[in-house]
Amino acid sequence: MKRAIVLVLDSFGIGSAADAAAFGDEGSDTLGHIAAACARGEADTAERSGPLKLPNMARLGLFHAHRDSTGAVAEGVTLPDVLEGAYAHAQEVSSGKDTPSGHWEIAGVPVRFDWGYFTDKTDSFPAELLDKIVQEADLPGVIGNCHASGTEIIARLGDEHVATGKPIVYTSADSVFQIAAHEEHFGLERLYALCETVRELLEPYNIGRVIARPFVGENSTSFARTGNRRDYSIEPPSPTVLQKLQEAGGEVVSIGKIADIYAHCGITHKVKASGHDALMDATLGEVARTAADTSDRPTMIMTNFVDFDSVYGHRRDVPGYAAALEHFDARLPELLAALNNDDLLILTADHGCDPSWEGTEHTREYVPVMVSGAGFAPGAMGARDTFADIGQTLADYFDLPAMADGESFLSHAA
Repeated sequence: MKRAIVLVLDSFGIGSAADAAAFGDEGSDTLGHIAAACARGEADTAERSGPLKLPNMARLGLFHAHRDSTGAVAEGVTLPDVLEGAYAHAQEVSSGKDTPSGHWEIAGVPVRFDWGYFTDKTDSFPAELLDKIVQEADLPGVIGNCHASGTEIIARLGDEHVATGKPIVYTSADSVFQIAAHEEHFGLERLYALCETVRELLEPYNIGRVIARPFVGENSTSFARTGNRRDYSIEPPSPTVLQKLQEAGGEVVSIGKIADIYAHCGITHKVKASGHDALMDATLGEVARTAADTSDRPTMIMTNFVDFDSVYGHRRDVPGYAAALEHFDARLPELLAALNNDDLLILTADHGCDPSWEGTEHTREYVPVMVSGAGFAPGAMGARDTFADIGQTLADYFDLPAMADGESFLSHAA
């Protein structure tokens, strides 16, 4: 049975991309700036201290890929003498630096059209759109209607939301419409239903995602978002490698928010998990489950580790991001030990979100591509012109029809 495991370290960029200046991101470097802060003692906490320690990803080629993308070894880092993985850095060709664009391109379908955006910082949404939402969802109104950080706007408007029953609506530089509501006072299922209504009403605006942002707590000092987030994405514009594998009779396992990102297209089995430990546990569980499958179906397991982005990147928390990376790296040997020699493991990212950068938005960066197993020889695979090289490689590995974009790097396997 051919089996591929794809781990997306959400927002883990490794240096500003060639076109970063067009996005206002020239000089951004998620990995490099985290490593520099650690080396200078600026990321010391009770959880971690000293230089950034990622020995397992280092052996898979992470810091080599970062060196190749930036021209310099990350501060405080010594490159390992022996590599155990093949590595590359990949450029995004999609028009945006958002989650759907990055993931769809990873799966072989770059986004070459322009998303719609709500660019006004205040009064962000058209009045006619909000009027339709209020009417069709039978709401007393909405509050927010601005660009905001999710945690900040919940703290600021959560009490008013609970008192009035009006959901909090907000956006960002991404193509997104976010709705925050209290799980108990507003209702989780009611929030999901509202998001489905909004998803339909947004069709003329070409918005990538509607995101349900449920929270709990008694007041502004205790409000906290829960793991019941749900993304409502539009469908990819053409079949991804996930869909091609499903159509060929294979199994496609989504863990975390993967199914939502692909609008559930091409997914045969969904596993819900929230938090990096739970996501890794779920990945290990699916590796064990599929290993025991006697059907010999080709299988792909895909997991998104979202907290790198949502908890640390967007909140510009350098020490937290560093600690999360080190914790992820410390658990990676559990996964490596559970894989068969002919399994294909790919670690990558969907965009950057430099926690040292101004603002709270994503950053346009190269992403790492680290590959192990399936006969891949350790060493460099060069600069990749598009994330779609990953999708093309997966299509090649599973003997599927070729994707329209990308160049397979399966030739690096023995």
